[in-house]
Amino acid sequence: MALNKFNMPKISNKGQQMPESPIRKLVPFAENAKKKGHKVYHLNIGQPDIKTPEVALNAVKNADIKVLEYSHSAGFESYRTKLSSYYKNHGLPIEPSEIIITTGGSEALLFALGSTMDAGDEIIIPEPFYANYNGFATASGVKVVPVISTIEEGFALPPITSFEKLITPKTKAILICNPGNPTGYLYSKDEILQLAEIVKKHDLFLIADEVYREFTYDGHKHFSVMNVPGIEQNAIMIDSVSKRYSMCGARIGCIVSKNKELMNTAMKFAQARLSPPTYAQIASEAALETPQSYFDDVIHEYKERRDTLIEGLNKIEGVKVAVPKGAFYCIAKLPVKSADDFAKWLLDSYENNGETVMVAPAAGFYSSPNVGLDEIRIAYVLKREDLIRSVEILKDALEKYNML
Repeated sequence: MALNKFNMPKISNKGQQMPESPIRKLVPFAENAKKKGHKVYHLNIGQPDIKTPEVALNAVKNADIKVLEYSHSAGFESYRTKLSSYYKNHGLPIEPSEIIITTGGSEALLFALGSTMDAGDEIIIPEPFYANYNGFATASGVKVVPVISTIEEGFALPPITSFEKLITPKTKAILICNPGNPTGYLYSKDEILQLAEIVKKHDLFLIADEVYREFTYDGHKHFSVMNVPGIEQNAIMIDSVSKRYSMCGARIGCIVSKNKELMNTAMKFAQARLSPPTYAQIASEAALETPQSYFDDVIHEYKERRDTLIEGLNKIEGVKVAVPKGAFYCIAKLPVKSADDFAKWLLDSYENNGETVMVAPAAGFYSSPNVGLDEIRIAYVLKREDLIRSVEILKDALEKYNML
């Protein structure tokens, strides 16, 4: 018997509410542009072009494995031990028992949400924020309560009173990304201490996504939630090898906390998914042997790219941009009503000598409706000459778009 609309199986409400990625939703438009023969400069996604350390790649190539077994659900003990030493060398007092290896920072965030919140609970997040936070919250049945930071203030931490006004009996945590994706903002020690005071006062968790920790510029230093005395039971750190070693495809991260009950709970989630991937852990463990000179060169390269991009954007009439202190992203406010429409037009109806750019509309990095509609996120993960060309294209495109 043929099915009709009345007896078709129904997709879950949760599935229908899952947000589209603002970074990837324009991929079909980019693919069509390439089919037309156009070159597309990808400013839309944080996929570094920096080479992965050879020591990590060689560890996989040279692995003598006869049976590709499960690892421990918490990850290799050898990896957690070396990772603990890595953190201690960077001033973070973290023991191997306080680390669970995860399949990317994404799984670590899901473990954190699952271990601290029930369906209907609330989490406060300064926005704009990493778009997938919306997706993780939806998948966990958690409500995101945004507190808006602004480009006028450089996306600095909103006044702490703004957080307190939003706290309800359902509030369980505050989540930050430091340095921030998509803003590149680096929270100061004072700002982290302000957050520490509020989570202590209200018995909340402070979840810090610190995957861009190494990427700071102009002499600014990263201050971790793991360095704050008195919030050992509140602090949860999320980390990943994706950006640090340009190993996005490894999908290895970790959740870190000194709260034993929380880690025991997260371990149950880790056991339920069995184990993180073996080969990727081999690569990640070996990557810890990467010399400091690698990071010095990478930081120098990203700083030059940042300076090139910001200088170029500041020369475009009507464009406003906050100078990022870390990571490799910035938010730019454009002289358009809809950055979403502009981003599609760039790919679908525009070319400059056979070239165009792909950007990420920033509205998808907010959970507040109708905010950031004229903003885009740019990832400066391209070579400087490509960034210069991308800015030239963006300038010409804005002039033509606003004449339509």
